[in-house]
Amino acid sequence: MTDFVLVRHGETAWHAENRYAGRTDVPLTELGHQQAATLGAWAAGQRLDAVLCSPLSRARLTAAPAATALGLTPRVDERLYEVDFGRGDGLTRAEMAEEFPDELDAFLTDPVAHHLPGGEDPTEAAARAIACLEEVVSELPDGRVLVVAHSTLVRLVLCALLGIPLARYREVFPALENGALTELRLLPGGRASLLRLNAPATTD
Repeated sequence: MTDFVLVRHGETAWHAENRYAGRTDVPLTELGHQQAATLGAWAAGQRLDAVLCSPLSRARLTAAPAATALGLTPRVDERLYEVDFGRGDGLTRAEMAEEFPDELDAFLTDPVAHHLPGGEDPTEAAARAIACLEEVVSELPDGRVLVVAHSTLVRLVLCALLGIPLARYREVFPALENGALTELRLLPGGRASLLRLNAPATTD
């Protein structure tokens, strides 16, 4: 079995306005950098065998202090990119309602069958991320691995591995906090167990 500590990157400049941040490389705020440092302090007291992260700077910079504390080089994997939100990227929900109200209504009803216009199919996004995790399981069958990625991608992965319909990801996992720890254990035969969700990265 392999344990994955899944972490959403630190706060970005778009959080205050609640803008959808997909593939746009939005920088961390000062608080985001503090959250990365907190994650690094937590990691220093852990047994972790590898650190993986998305190529986007908000994930790489969040992962960096943890990797340094562990003496590891973070592995950047394109399969850990955030879901591409297409025309919704960079917009607030109110702005989407002005630009494409019908498509937004369909998305809010079923975000998988009706993903945002021009965006990525969430089913395909979950599949690419899970393929990344399964590759790590083959390499580190008894390992514990830190993965710094993105909110929507992580929620989709959780649903897929726990047998929850992907269309319910926003309902079952309404929010992942920046820098918080969600630990998932992958078992033989593709089974998974959720060990903790949205836990603070404290050193206590």
